[in-house]
Formats: sequence, structure tokens, C-alpha cells
Amino acid sequence: MDSVDRAIINRLQGGFPVSDHPYREAADHLGISEAELIQRLEQMLEKRQLSRFGPLYNAERLGGGLSLCAMSIPEEDFERVAEQVNAFSEVAHNYARDHRLNMWFVLATETPARIESVLAEIEDVTGYQVYNMPKKEEFFVGLKFEV
Repeated sequence: MDSVDRAIINRLQGGFPVSDHPYREAADHLGISEAELIQRLEQMLEKRQLSRFGPLYNAERLGGGLSLCAMSIPEEDFERVAEQVNAFSEVAHNYARDHRLNMWFVLATETPARIESVLAEIEDVTGYQVYNMPKKEEFFVGLKFEV
């Protein structure tokens, strides 16, 4: 990762332009071409220097449902279950944790009512219980990592 890649990451963590040509606008602020910005983002994704690049939508503001979920999966079955859980389009941010509840993921659904049915489907497919932990109160903490 060179200084231009670092500048891209540092700059774009604070937001991405909303315009007719957002990549061109972002590239102009960075002093590079639109094509170079896109190429560098693709390379960082391919090299896994970035895990994803894209918008984060607030499902609840769009009328959807959102919940944090956890499962307790035996080590020998973890990869199979992770693959099954990740196959659901409603599942995002699936992480392994060193805890009795060792699989944690975020569930985002088109409607709040759909959360329970997706959780039931996940339990049917995997054979394991899903613990649903909907938020009670929301706090926003901005987090930016300088690289």
C-alpha cells in the first residue's frame, strides 16, 4: 500500500461524494484521475486490503428491520454453518468470536416483521438456535482509522 492508497482510504472514510460523477469528484480531491481511483480501489479489494467498498444503508429508516444475532456453533461445524448463514441475502457482517456465542451477524430485512421468519429459516437450515438481540437504543460513534 503506497501513499496514494493511504490517502484514498483516509479521505473516503469521511464520506463519498453524492453527485453525477462521484468517483471523478473524489479523484479530483485526491489529485488523481477517476480511472486511477477506480483501479486502486479494485486492487485494494482484490488484495483484501479493503474488505468492502460501498454504501451503508440504514435499513430501519428505509422501513426495514435490523438486528444483531448470535449463535453457538461447535468448532467442527463452524465453517459449514457460516456458509449456510452467509447464503441468506439478509445477513451481513458475520464474525467469529471467542465466546460461547461464537458466531455473530447483523440481519437486515425489508420489513421488521421479516426478521423472525428469516431467523426461523436460518435455524431450520443450520439446525442451531439463533439468539436475536434487537437494539433498544441507538448511539452513533464515528470511527475513522488513519492509515
